Amino acid sequence: MSSPLPQSILFCCDHNAVRSPMAEGLMKKFYGLETYVQSAGVLGDIDIDGFAIAVCAEMGIELARHKSRSFDQMQKLGDELSSFDLIVALSPVSQVQAAEITRFYALEVEYWPIMDPTSIGEGREHKLTAYRTARDQIIQKLIEKFGPYEK
Repeated sequence: MSSPLPQSILFCCDHNAVRSPMAEGLMKKFYGLETYVQSAGVLGDIDIDGFAIAVCAEMGIELARHKSRSFDQMQKLGDELSSFDLIVALSPVSQVQAAEITRFYALEVEYWPIMDPTSIGEGREHKLTAYRTARDQIIQKLIEKFGPYEK
């Protein structure tokens, strides 16, 4: 049974460079713009990963212009974390950070254990395979949560 789309959703991971930007892009592509979608990391200290850009481009999702940012940077830019209906943590570290936020705000947090592809594989093709696996795990979780999307 799928859940109705939330009005706003925040995807988070460690650096906002791989999993959370992929989830943001996939959510927007599959479920349209009815939901306000953002992503953040515990740290916003590295640029978007080139392999994440490549595997999303295979699906017509453009991530090259994504600017990585942290929870703190989001708040400084005016995105109030308490305004999100749902926070989806995609890594253990971000799950801890999201749980910390719920100490101050009443909002729903879910943990989706998506593998970190950054240290898997040697060579371009093996790396791309690992990133595709992470992307496909996110797709599966989106479908489980929100139901099939229109292609």
